[in-house]
Amino acid sequence: MKLIYVASPYAGDIEKNTEFAKRACRHAMGEGHVFFAPHLLYPQLLDDSNPQERQAGLDMGLVMLPRCDELWCYGDHISLGMHLEIEEAGRLGIPVRRVTEQENGFAIGRVKNNAPAEAPEQAMRMV
Repeated sequence: MKLIYVASPYAGDIEKNTEFAKRACRHAMGEGHVFFAPHLLYPQLLDDSNPQERQAGLDMGLVMLPRCDELWCYGDHISLGMHLEIEEAGRLGIPVRRVTEQENGFAIGRVKNNAPAEAPEQAMRMV
């Protein structure tokens, strides 16, 4: 059983996107995994229309990402928040899978590059 970080759009049509995220989580669970979906958790406590609180929710989600085995990216488009999550997963070497919705359910794509990024070289030498 893996811990899956579920990424899907949230902003915009929040009601529709929340229902989609719930289906995505049920899909991950149906595949035999545990899920973590920060965009379903933190908006219950934080005001997503407040930029500081929205950023706090994004930051807390990213703190949890290293504890997850994979990131599954659901939806037809990649939102800004999802892009940040995908970038961080890549930097950490966490496998990223694209999951698409089809007529008969969801289809899980193969793992996208999961090699951790190398740390950037220092631009200045410390003395």
